[in-house]
Amino acid sequence: MVEKTPILDIFTYVFLITGIIIVGFPVIYAIIAATLPIEDVCRVPMPLIPGDQFWVNIKAAWEKGNLGTNLLNSFIMASGITIGKISVSLLGAFSIVYFDYRFRTLAFVSVFCTLMLPVEVRILPTYEMAANVLGPFQKLWTVLNLDGVATWIAGHEIAVTLEWCILDSYTGLILPLVASATCTFLFRQFFLTIPEELCEAAKMDGASAMTFFRKILLPLSKTNIAALVVIEFVYGWNQYLWPLLITTNPKMTTAVIGLQHLIPAADDLPYWNEALAGALIVMLPPILVVLFMQRWFVKGLVDPDK
Repeated sequence: MVEKTPILDIFTYVFLITGIIIVGFPVIYAIIAATLPIEDVCRVPMPLIPGDQFWVNIKAAWEKGNLGTNLLNSFIMASGITIGKISVSLLGAFSIVYFDYRFRTLAFVSVFCTLMLPVEVRILPTYEMAANVLGPFQKLWTVLNLDGVATWIAGHEIAVTLEWCILDSYTGLILPLVASATCTFLFRQFFLTIPEELCEAAKMDGASAMTFFRKILLPLSKTNIAALVVIEFVYGWNQYLWPLLITTNPKMTTAVIGLQHLIPAADDLPYWNEALAGALIVMLPPILVVLFMQRWFVKGLVDPDK
């Protein structure tokens, strides 16, 4: 039986429309500003009628912000973070659920506790680690009295030191953000819902652990993976603090960081039309990913038969 509640329906629609207007107005405002010349943008209040300078502002933003290189860097970073997070989390959850070893519960709790430590909290030790990945082994190197070890190359004596810097590199942008307690927890909970009979049947057929993982668990997890691809790609694309901290080379700047070159300085003309046009360009890739993966995203979150 379907209940008729016209008053509740009207209230619901009004509430939803109001929410859409509140959330969508900044985007609509940016789109309109990106179509106007600077004279109209500087007027108060700014006209809310679109102009004819959209492609002119897009071209200016693309060139001034070097968005071609920046978008490529952001895409590589977001894709690397997405693939890394999902791969590490899948293997971690598989290990915790299907392997019986000592302290596996402690291992899971330790991973889960990292949810309380976002990037902003551990930013300084992470930067120190990125500046020299082999730094923690330096103490062992010193204890073994190997600081004076040297090798001869082409007749020259060269000291052997432990140093591996990943600043200003794709490795530095991606690697420190690969671990994900959230993804590990979600995959663990999903693996616990899979009947144990599947694992037993795989063992009886002579399948190895990785064969069971590759041929049974991965196909069953594809909707979960698709949902997390959307979440983690947007997460990686929107990273600001970490790329800002470790990139000093303009060729390694990400698109979100590159937008600051379009923001007018105190003594410059307020080219907000170009800045907002650049913001629209930077917003486009994650929007396309969400739209393209929308069906899989919703199915991976709410489908009980996944």
